[in-house]
Amino acid sequence: MIATSDLRQDEIERLVHDVIRDNFGGDIAVIARTAEQFRKIVEKSPFTDADNSKVYFTLMHEQPERARLNQFMATDFAPEQIHIVNDTIYTLYATKYSDSKFNNNWFERQLKVTATTRNFNTMTRLAGY
Repeated sequence: MIATSDLRQDEIERLVHDVIRDNFGGDIAVIARTAEQFRKIVEKSPFTDADNSKVYFTLMHEQPERARLNQFMATDFAPEQIHIVNDTIYTLYATKYSDSKFNNNWFERQLKVTATTRNFNTMTRLAGY
């Protein structure tokens, strides 16, 4: 969803969470970003020369603990390529996202964070490109 608000990020996340819970019964995590934040995330992608259909962005609600992050980065991700910048995991998949075990659920379990993954096309639309 794209919306405009004067609320802080945490207030937006709580408001959207509560609306979803109260109206639809879902108790889901909500991660909010501004269009400018989306632009910066896309611009920091280390995969600028890659096939965009294989580039994914995983937005984490918060940065993982240092020890978990170090353990995570020691993983052999081949044939995928993974980079983390701040609270974003950038992934270049060798084939398809659906073919890899390195997906949003795996990232959340390993890093103990709430996250959401979006493909290149969605991210560029959210960034206003």
